[in-house]
Parts: sequence; C-alpha cells; structure tokens
Amino acid sequence: MSERVAVGVAGVGYLGRFHALIYSRHPGVDLVGVVDSDPATAEKVAKEAGCAAFTDAAELVDKVDAVSIVVPTTAHLDVARLFLEAGKHVLLEKPIATTVAEGEQIVRLAEQAGVILQIGHLERFNAGVMALAERIQAPRFIEAHRMSPFVARATDVDVISDLMIHDIDIVLSLIDSEISHISAAGAAVLTDHLDIANARLEFANGAVANVIASRVSREKMRRIRVFEHHRYQSLDFIEQTLDIAYPQEKAGEEWPEIVAERVQVEPVKPLDAEIDAFVDSVNTGRAPLVGGAVGLRALEVALQVKEKIESAAGA
Repeated sequence: MSERVAVGVAGVGYLGRFHALIYSRHPGVDLVGVVDSDPATAEKVAKEAGCAAFTDAAELVDKVDAVSIVVPTTAHLDVARLFLEAGKHVLLEKPIATTVAEGEQIVRLAEQAGVILQIGHLERFNAGVMALAERIQAPRFIEAHRMSPFVARATDVDVISDLMIHDIDIVLSLIDSEISHISAAGAAVLTDHLDIANARLEFANGAVANVIASRVSREKMRRIRVFEHHRYQSLDFIEQTLDIAYPQEKAGEEWPEIVAERVQVEPVKPLDAEIDAFVDSVNTGRAPLVGGAVGLRALEVALQVKEKIESAAGA
C-alpha cells in the first residue's frame, strides 16, 4: 500500500467530525470524503475538512483504502459490512456492536477479508493509561471511577455502553486472567436507561476490580487505582497524573515508610494517537492495540454487567 492512505469517515456528528478534521491534517492520509445521512451535516464537515460530501456510505467504498465508522452502534454491522466485504480497513467506534452476535460477525468479516479492524476504545491511547500499563505487573485489586454531570448526548444508550465500557476494557487489558464472577447494581435516574452502575469483576487468578460509572454526578471524575503487592498506583485521567506509592524499609523501624512519587506524564490527544495508530497498522499490517477480539471481549463483559443489573431489578 502507498504511504499515503485514502481514507473516509462514515458518520460526522459530534465525534465523527473530529475524526475527519484529524485525518484532514494527517501527513500520511488523503481524506477523500465524509458521509452523513444529514446532507447539511455532511456538507458542513466536508467544507471544514476539505473533502467531498456523501449521504450514502456505499458511494465511498470504492474511493478509499480505509474508513472510520462513527455511526450509531445499531448501524455498525450494516456499515462495517459494506467496507469489510470490499477489503477496506476499518476503525470502528466503540462499542463494537449492540450484541455479541453482531460483534462476532464484524470480527469474522474482517478476518475473512484479511484487513485491519480497530475498535475505538479511546482511553487505551490516553498517555496516562499507557504509562500505567507499562508499570503494571500483577494487579490484585483495581478500583475505577468514571463520573460525569448529565449532558443530553448519548442518552439513547445506558451508562455501561457509554462510559463504563472504557474502564472494563482497561481492566481486561491489565488483568491477564478470565473472569470467574460478576456482580452488579445500577439505576435509571434521568433517562429510561441505566444512568449509574457499579460492577464487581472477580477473576480466576484472585484479582478483583470494582468499576463505577455515572452520568448523573455533580462533578467530573476519571480515576483508576491499581493495588499490587508492595505497590499502589493512581491515575487521574483528567489531570494526567500518575502517583505511585510503595514501602521503603527504615533502619530500626518495625514497619516500612510509605514513599510516594509522581510520574510525569506528557499529555497527548488520545484521538490523534488512536488515528495515528490506525494509519500505522494500515501501512504496516501490524495488529492494532485494540483489535476486534479485544473490543468484542469488552462488549461481552459490558452486556453481562447490564444483564446482572436487569436480572436483579426483575427479581
């Protein structure tokens, strides 16, 4: 494949517009066009990004090598199929699909076509998360909080698919073991879907993760704490700070002193990093950091959490 990749964006609402603008200034990309079911939206973003506008994704298929798909999750399978069956590389926004069966179809289509399928779990490209992952050895307990004030966006899905799935994906990437048990609780507060949820994930190797997500909180919080033997690490996603605490023996003292240090994390824009990684995978054939199977596993756990909450509510 040539060094410059011909790319399109299907779906240029709030997030898709950013995909288009990032591609438009990427040195390794020719942004061919954007697609949106709303002609005015497609034209507006196309003008900003300096490319063609379309209202039907089928019009874009033969014009690109790769595509970002940023349409509603319910349309992921139909739109992804268009491009995957044509042998095009796909960056598909999270979650991979609405059901495991649809997610499996998408993964299978990509495997059959022999193309790159990357799932847009954006937080995996957060500089703080990458710094944390480099330092993790054997987590025993993880606690993650993802809290946000209410905004009238993405209210057609529950907080698990909207927010919690980010931390589920991160936890699964840090703990190298299968889940043995899930317990969960949650409630709808302002919408008809779950707005706050808590999940406890227990793993076969004895590790435990407690994950909390809310979109009806007064203040915004994005934090994950990881406890290992003789070490504790705390990442603030917003401030991009990573604090590490560990015991240090003191001469003549029965108990060690707890020493803390802050790791300097150089902030990067996660979406830029995610798109850079996608373009690199397309050019080199390297497997993406968050491939289809990874996105599918995160979806499976997220749906199990939702099922646990709904089962408890119906009991």
